[in-house]
Amino acid sequence: QVQLVESGGGLVQAGNSLRLACAASGRPFSSVAMGWFRQAPGKEREFVAAISWSGKSTRYADSVKGRFTISRDNAKNTVYLQIDSLEPEDTAAYYCAASYGILPSERTEYKYWGQGTQVTVSS
Repeated sequence: QVQLVESGGGLVQAGNSLRLACAASGRPFSSVAMGWFRQAPGKEREFVAAISWSGKSTRYADSVKGRFTISRDNAKNTVYLQIDSLEPEDTAAYYCAASYGILPSERTEYKYWGQGTQVTVSS
């Protein structure tokens, strides 16, 4: 069992940066891959980024490459999502998730989910 709690969301102006954090507890954090998803109003939840258990491998959705950076600190049981050059289209609830897979991008491959943190970008 893994419990996940996201933080760091808020209201920001376009062009600024934001760093989201996801704190994990329960099963050894270093044994699971971690991912970030987002869901905008009226849209499906979509994959954003994933990171392997070691942190050595990452994977990104094409739409966020170059602006989003996923990282993790296994000593702190925390995964981060750095978002640069925020755009109004980034407005969404952001969710972290844990998986026993290898850099999965499908929602069904993630077993544990956080409650989400809202990011709102004003133009």
